[in-house]
This record gives sequence, C-alpha cells and structure tokens, in this order.
Amino acid sequence: MRTRGFEVVTKYQDENIKLPQRQTIASAGYDFEAAEDITIPSIWCLDFVRIFRLIRNGHELNELDLERAEKILKPILVPTGIKAYMPEDEVLILANRSSNTFKRNISLPNGIGVVDSDYYNNENNEGELFFQFINYGVRPRKIKKGDRIGQGIFMKYLKTDNDQAVLQKRTGGFGSSGI
Repeated sequence: MRTRGFEVVTKYQDENIKLPQRQTIASAGYDFEAAEDITIPSIWCLDFVRIFRLIRNGHELNELDLERAEKILKPILVPTGIKAYMPEDEVLILANRSSNTFKRNISLPNGIGVVDSDYYNNENNEGELFFQFINYGVRPRKIKKGDRIGQGIFMKYLKTDNDQAVLQKRTGGFGSSGI
C-alpha cells in the first residue's frame, strides 16, 4: 500500500526527470530539480524601476502603469515535472534552498508553498509541482535542467474542533483553491 511519494507527470515521462530525494540520513527535505532550462530575469531589469521611480517621486500611477506593473512583476514558475501523493491529513511544504538566496539571489515570494493532498492528479495540470521565484539580484539567473531548486517536506496537519471546511472537490491546478 502506497502512503506518500513522488511520480513524474505524463508531460515529462520520457525526459529523464529524477524523483526528489533526501541528500543525507537526517535531511527532512526532499530535493527537487528543475525539469527544464529557464531564466529568471532580474526585477531591476524589468519595468519595476520605472514604476518605483514614479512612486518614489510622488507621481500618481494611472491604470496603464498599474496594468503594466501587474503584468511584469510576477514570479517565474519553474516546473519540476513531479507530482506528489500523500494521505488526506498531510501536506507537502515546498521551501527554498538556503543557497538560492545566499548564492543565486532568488527567493520564493510566498515564503513557502503549501501542496494539499487533493492537488495530486487534479484535472488542470495533473498535480505538477512548481517553485515560484523572483530574482532580486542584478543579473538574470539561469537555471539548468537538473539544478536543485527547492525542497519538499511532508507534514501532518491538525484541524480545529469546530472545523467546517467547504467540502468540495478540487477543480483546478496551481493556486486553484483561492482567488
């Protein structure tokens, strides 16, 4: 009987994707690798600087400025080609590697990723896991297929005595349970 683990999503079946694994006996996290080459642009090379200047100089932003900023100031999703299965009372926490912030100037803008058990095999993207990054360094950051980009930690979670979760089936993929 399978309890928890990782599988390669269909899209990457023939792409030599490695399943996440722990690097030492005492490691809590399973290291994830990038499923493909990707470049994370520096926020300083985007229109971010122009918007920042406008705000700093007291200019009111018009709707076009706001739309442009919202369109470009987004994290970059790095695919892993991996999905995770686990019991209903567990969650997979996706965390950054300490070397990413210290050596690569990339961070997870959401702090951590929370992957619920019902994300596995969802209709939208088969439950593929992505790490979202922003690059606050001055150079674009190239990530190569196979580079370790983050880690996943399985954890039990608790519910309150008066828990009244909306009991519905997940219908989407990444970010589907919120707005």
